[in-house]
Amino acid sequence: MGAAVVACSPIVEVRGNLPPADALAQVKIGSSTRDDIQALLGTPSNVTPFGEESWHYISSITEREAFFEPVIKDRKVITVVFDRTGVVRALDTRGMEESRDVIPVDRETSTAGKELTILQQLMGNVGRFSKPSGK
Repeated sequence: MGAAVVACSPIVEVRGNLPPADALAQVKIGSSTRDDIQALLGTPSNVTPFGEESWHYISSITEREAFFEPVIKDRKVITVVFDRTGVVRALDTRGMEESRDVIPVDRETSTAGKELTILQQLMGNVGRFSKPSGK
């Protein structure tokens, strides 16, 4: 009986870097620097490569039962924005309620050249890889 209960319990996975609330409380807008943030919160999950510099700390908690798809239970993104001198200008926390699903588009990018069948590809390569004649 105990094995059946264990087999049905969900597997909880925590991914990413979620800084503790007490560390976030120590961030001072207008005086904390990049070095302070690195020491308090650790390495960010993502750094914005262009525009104003911002560090993102991203974490998620998922549950999965047996072979079913995992279900996202919680997701948080903490963004720290720095000014040009490297001092914290803003601190923002967003959760699941602000998230949006990304819907992929079914379009295909056309490529140059011909569409060949596997037979045409095989026949087109016949003789292409043989040694040159000794003439």
